[in-house]
Amino acid sequence: MAQLLNKPVHHPLSDDVQVIHDLKPNDINLDYIGLKILDIKANGVYEESTGDFEVCVVALTGKINVSDGNETFDDLGTRDSVFERIPTDSVYISKNHNIKIEATKDARVILCYSPADEERPTQLIPASENSVEDRGKYSNKRHVHNILPDTHKASEKLLVVEVYTDQGNWSSYPPHKHDQDNLPNESLLEETYYHEMNPSKGFVFQRVFTDDLSLDETMTVENGDVVVVPEGYHPVAVPDGYDGYYLNIMAGPKKVWKFYNQPDHEWIIDRK
Repeated sequence: MAQLLNKPVHHPLSDDVQVIHDLKPNDINLDYIGLKILDIKANGVYEESTGDFEVCVVALTGKINVSDGNETFDDLGTRDSVFERIPTDSVYISKNHNIKIEATKDARVILCYSPADEERPTQLIPASENSVEDRGKYSNKRHVHNILPDTHKASEKLLVVEVYTDQGNWSSYPPHKHDQDNLPNESLLEETYYHEMNPSKGFVFQRVFTDDLSLDETMTVENGDVVVVPEGYHPVAVPDGYDGYYLNIMAGPKKVWKFYNQPDHEWIIDRK
């Protein structure tokens, strides 16, 4: 089933590090995706082992230094709010590494996980290398920062993307899905959405549903919430007066993003 995971009361690991979400694949009934969201105060340090997972460390806001035990990347992060709408820096780190994250300025960090079969080189993904694009038209417009698209060679399974949806627009619309291993027509990718709103008191709606409606959940999503999409279509509606942001993590057996539009609504793409 789809899940709405509300932002919990901050769980402190220390005076300087607080956990906002900590979701392993088993916690959210997925096979390919986990995520962790941390708030780290300036001079705070967080460490963990990647174990059997590949990880993409995203400097969501603030400034951080990131080490994999061998290499260190300093002064990562480009913004104080995601709604500055500029790309940020990330680091890809494979399995069997030790991660150390040090904040040089108050930071929010997202760690995106997927089980890995092989070790790969650590790779900096600077903001300047994020491809940026605008998708959709009419009231279905969104602005996209591609951090780890399916064309990026660093990761084995992980895809990571940021999406901005302006007030009064729909996103992931017309409804599309990617839950069948049926290439070249459709790929199987699980997905999670980490949401923020501007102003932060806002909310958006997200529906997750399958063709046979055996899964049909419509959720009111607030700032800092996570939505889990194991299968099905998953459109997002953003009300007037509030702008929406989400960071998507996708992963599956093949690192290919090939979606399938719900036929009933595909007509809106080509209307005049």
